[in-house]
Amino acid sequence: MQATMNPKVSGKIEQLTEALAAPFDVREVRFKPAAVSGNRALALAYVDARSIQDRLDRVLGVTGWQDEYECLPDGSVVCRLRLRIGDEWITKMDVGGPSEQPDEGDRRKAAFSDALKRAAVKFGIGRYLYRLPSQWVDYDSHKRQFARTPSLPLPTPPNPNTQPPPVRLNAASDRTPKNGSTIPASGDELRRRVQDYDARLAQQGMCGSGELVAHLVQAGVKAGYEADLAKWSGAAIVLAVEEARAFEARLRRQKSECKEVA
Repeated sequence: MQATMNPKVSGKIEQLTEALAAPFDVREVRFKPAAVSGNRALALAYVDARSIQDRLDRVLGVTGWQDEYECLPDGSVVCRLRLRIGDEWITKMDVGGPSEQPDEGDRRKAAFSDALKRAAVKFGIGRYLYRLPSQWVDYDSHKRQFARTPSLPLPTPPNPNTQPPPVRLNAASDRTPKNGSTIPASGDELRRRVQDYDARLAQQGMCGSGELVAHLVQAGVKAGYEADLAKWSGAAIVLAVEEARAFEARLRRQKSECKEVA
């Protein structure tokens, strides 16, 4: 007879899994050119190894994970990442490749970092970054850098055929915005307006590019909605409008407090 897992243990494992796979702060996400065509480059989003280590420490504690490495003759590195999930130690492994840097030590260091990140993805850490839509950005080939900082696009759902969960309506969420202004009529309009709003706040120096979008997505996922704003409707759109207003109000309050201190 198959043993039934204790509901408390099962719930704890689920919480750990969600915490490991949670989106990173937008300030931790970086971009590198994956392909260059003329003065345009395909921006690939990633987080560095330190962000992975910080995530593991926060979720599992410094004693809740272990890593070991094996150097291969071709310069690549194997990482065996062990996490303590519940009462078990689970190991997953992957191979990282060296960089194209001239120094051999730097190439090998990059292989170690790449191996750790690849192994971590198998536990869900940063996996959503691989589902981000393709983004071509102006690129300076001489300076080998983006002409402007790429924005963080919305992730594509893992299964496009999956139907979004039903919108939950209740006394707290089934309402119109407090100031009575119009709200987006659809998820597509919501996403467009949020991206425009995000860009405007970034141009004003209120926040980094993509921070508003990330904030709304995280608030929506926490409330039970999908990560794709285009699929939001009803109470989800109202939530987005109010969260966006609260987000800007908080930024302006913080800016005002900084001026007062200065």
